[in-house]
Amino acid sequence: MAVSTDYQVKFPESGDLYSILAAEGIEFLLSHSGEVPLEYIHGKTICLFFSANWCRPCKDFTPELVKLYENLQTRGEELEIIFVSFDHDMTLFYEHFWCMPWLAVPFNLSLLNKLRDKYRISRIPSLVPLYSDEISVAEDVIGLIEDYGPEAFPFTKKRKEELKAIDDSKRIGGQLEKLLTHEFRNYVVARNGSKVLVSKLVGKTIGLYFGAHWCPPFRSFTSQLLDVYNELATRDKGSFEVILVSTDRDSREFNINMTNMPWLAIPYEDRTRQDLCRIFSIKLIPALVIIGPEEKTVTTNAREMVSLYGSRSFPFTESRIVELKACLKKEGDSLPRKVKDKKHEHELKLDMAKAYVCDFCKKQGRFWAFSCDACDYDLHPTCVEEQDALLV
Repeated sequence: MAVSTDYQVKFPESGDLYSILAAEGIEFLLSHSGEVPLEYIHGKTICLFFSANWCRPCKDFTPELVKLYENLQTRGEELEIIFVSFDHDMTLFYEHFWCMPWLAVPFNLSLLNKLRDKYRISRIPSLVPLYSDEISVAEDVIGLIEDYGPEAFPFTKKRKEELKAIDDSKRIGGQLEKLLTHEFRNYVVARNGSKVLVSKLVGKTIGLYFGAHWCPPFRSFTSQLLDVYNELATRDKGSFEVILVSTDRDSREFNINMTNMPWLAIPYEDRTRQDLCRIFSIKLIPALVIIGPEEKTVTTNAREMVSLYGSRSFPFTESRIVELKACLKKEGDSLPRKVKDKKHEHELKLDMAKAYVCDFCKKQGRFWAFSCDACDYDLHPTCVEEQDALLV
């Protein structure tokens, strides 16, 4: 992720920029079609973009800034970005500037030093909005744009607080369609390419499944989630649906993911994927967030519930987990602590296991097992043929 400089919360007005340019004898800015007089930017919101061709984070961030700039131009916003180059020579400057649709100050090391010192630029890329009237600017403008795209404009502290309030409202829940759709898309997609209206999912328990094909823990957990999904599809028909929120690196990986999954997904090209990661503060994958039938967030840690309790954890509420723990304790209390089974030479001890394969019936078991400390041997309680139960 690109890192922006830690600059002051309040910036001087754009008049300081004109003063610095005048001191260097600069009377014009550069565009791809030639020189542009300074009068062209009067009355516009000006942002200085400090960047360099040799800087990988700069080159990664620039296309995102281009999309934002073009979007805001289409909306009619009076915004102008001015590129300030940290490049080492004129050739690199023009090579980097070529991919930008905005203006630039002429390549001038003395000018760069003055602008860098004036706006306290310690890292690039940095985007510095120049406002008058002591308007408070968001501290991390680059991060704000990466999180919200064009919605971050006008990059003020007030706008950042508004956006965070919207995120909080969506996270707390109450409106599934507001969380998963926007004005240009009201559906999610199935693996066969068909579209399912989000409105049709209202009233179900929804699992938002965050992950990527390149992640081994994600692939491992997917098999567990698949078992739960299929069990619930049989047991509680239509009550549970999973929606993949892909963090894959490209659409090819996303498509591979979808071919192995029976559930739905947010379209790969849709920014809602990034929005959901931000709204639910997804830092590690895989992650499973549960939205209940009332359209409110039930838990952001359903991965652990599924790993521990499988389909028995449905509907993934805290009260259900408390109930499960009590039920499992009661089951365990009814079983002997140790047994001597006719099929095995060693004593077997009662143990709690997330999952195991019974060495007698060869079926997968979960929770209570009789296990051997001396060797890798497990028996499901119903498969024990006791010589004598050793009650302890």
